[in-house]
Amino acid sequence: MDRPGSLMPARHASLGYGPPAGRSWGSRALYLPAGLLGLFLGLPVAVLVARSLLDGSLARALTAQVVLSALALSLTTTAISLVLTVAFGLPLAVILARRRFRGAWLVEAIVDLPLVLPPSVAGLSLLLVLGRRGFLGGPLDAVGIEIPFTTVAVILAQTFVSAPFFVRSARTGIATVERDFEDAARIDGASEIDVFRHITVPLAAGPLAAGLVMSWARALGEFGATIMFAGNIEGRTQTLPLVVYGEFQSGDLDASIAAAAILVLAAFGVLVAVRLLHWGRALDLRSLG
Repeated sequence: MDRPGSLMPARHASLGYGPPAGRSWGSRALYLPAGLLGLFLGLPVAVLVARSLLDGSLARALTAQVVLSALALSLTTTAISLVLTVAFGLPLAVILARRRFRGAWLVEAIVDLPLVLPPSVAGLSLLLVLGRRGFLGGPLDAVGIEIPFTTVAVILAQTFVSAPFFVRSARTGIATVERDFEDAARIDGASEIDVFRHITVPLAAGPLAAGLVMSWARALGEFGATIMFAGNIEGRTQTLPLVVYGEFQSGDLDASIAAAAILVLAAFGVLVAVRLLHWGRALDLRSLG
């Protein structure tokens, strides 16, 4: 008969308390590839930001007219695209979270499609629909509405590529709200709008806010769809990512690096805020299911 103490090693192993030597070897095996990938992902961005700070190009860029103009345009267009995303994306998120209907899987696939499409393909698709010779371009041109290569085109391109981030995060958040709370409010006489405003939205506030932040960050960094559909016209369609491309093409590497550093710092700030405010579930790809 085994002594009671003889069961301890197996018990500890089942709880994850393996021998120190085995755990050490396992850690070493994990740290090497993990460290290499982390270095590969972080080093280029760190060098870019460091160079822009050390050589003073970032400070100079913040006073350059082309950068300030592009930054102002980016902030304006992303704000408008975010309003459009919420206005049209929130109802869609509610439907996907609360309704069961035929073809729901197809709607979800369409919503997810911009997440996997190359941005240049997204821009070309918009051009084929809204361009002067596009599917809707003729009727729009007949009434004097021209969209391609205008600021409106920038907004539509940004909305196209960024809206899925909000819709999917909002859908996940709304789906996790217990219906019993909503039903209790209805029994107390609350209207559907009041239930949504005072029950659903507060309980799903984290995913909703995370979706807003991630959608805005994606719109701010949009390049491919914008240059295909809106062009690169200074003061009109040239957003900050296009400045990075344009300055690099013209040979002004310092200005390109500085503009890129501004985008990196903005994106990094967004990601840090999402995690510090415990909205990290919005970054979990499992929420796309």
